[in-house]
Amino acid sequence: MHCPFCRHPDSRVIDSRTADDGLSIRRRRQCPSCGRRFTTTETASLTVIKRSGVVEPFSREKVMSGVRKACQGRPVTEADLAILAQRVEESVRSSGIAQFDANEIGLAILPHLKELDEVAFLRFASVYQAFESLADFESAIAELRAHPAGEERDEDRHAYSAHTDHPGDADAASAGSAKE
Repeated sequence: MHCPFCRHPDSRVIDSRTADDGLSIRRRRQCPSCGRRFTTTETASLTVIKRSGVVEPFSREKVMSGVRKACQGRPVTEADLAILAQRVEESVRSSGIAQFDANEIGLAILPHLKELDEVAFLRFASVYQAFESLADFESAIAELRAHPAGEERDEDRHAYSAHTDHPGDADAASAGSAKE
């Protein structure tokens, strides 16, 4: 790390602390040449690959704006959206991967939005998952009833995405319960 004062090519780390809820590291450094101290903040960059192939940095603001429309008219505040965006970023970062498809960001939003507001979850999922019929909504509602947000387990975090990958599973389950 170059000293910002004398441009010496080296510096010594005096202190390191996590910052921004563990998403960055704040380091206090000292230049061995001029002796002056300075602070650096280090974060791992996350990038998103859009459907068009364009790569751009992850943005909490884009997560918030994407979810804001689904939350319109619902009792969801800007602070709630900011917390949701932070949780989405934390879950994406916890995977240890630095580059994601935009689709994976959408999948990361779903469980957090489900916990925040189920109606907003349905709205977002209907657009994101391209619901084409009333049956798609009914399946999503059945999934919500089977796994309410407060009772969600770790293995259920991606149950919704698994459901969309295998639509026949939900039909078989509902047909089995109708026979009983």
